[in-house]
Amino acid sequence: MQVIMIYLTRRERFCSAHRMFRKDWSDEKNLMVFGKCSNPNWHGHNYVLWVTIKGEPSAENGFVMNINILKQVILDKVINKVDHKNINLDVDFMEGKIATTENLAVAIWNELKSSIEKEGAFLHCVKIEETENNFIEYYG
Repeated sequence: MQVIMIYLTRRERFCSAHRMFRKDWSDEKNLMVFGKCSNPNWHGHNYVLWVTIKGEPSAENGFVMNINILKQVILDKVINKVDHKNINLDVDFMEGKIATTENLAVAIWNELKSSIEKEGAFLHCVKIEETENNFIEYYG
């Protein structure tokens, strides 16, 4: 019997502010390490998030996962928490973490993984575009 592995990607967008810094470092050291991204008055991005899941299509309905359920999981677990928010101050799953896009990708993975698995699919990749020139991919 042939196993068919399908990859399904959902794209969402969000706008957030953040500051990359360590509280235990001086402003000068934060500026040296994080550059203008350590601005004490914050800065923001128009992020693009891609969530890729994988699995075998259901014999019953042909879906790896119902795209409407995937959309709602992403909205509930991530977008509603980060959109038009300050990642450092407002986002529970980023508490205690430096607000890099790398850390954000890992945190988003952790937010989504169990809900996607409950639907019978597997999380494959979280990709976040921070700028048109920079993106992060995390594969768990």
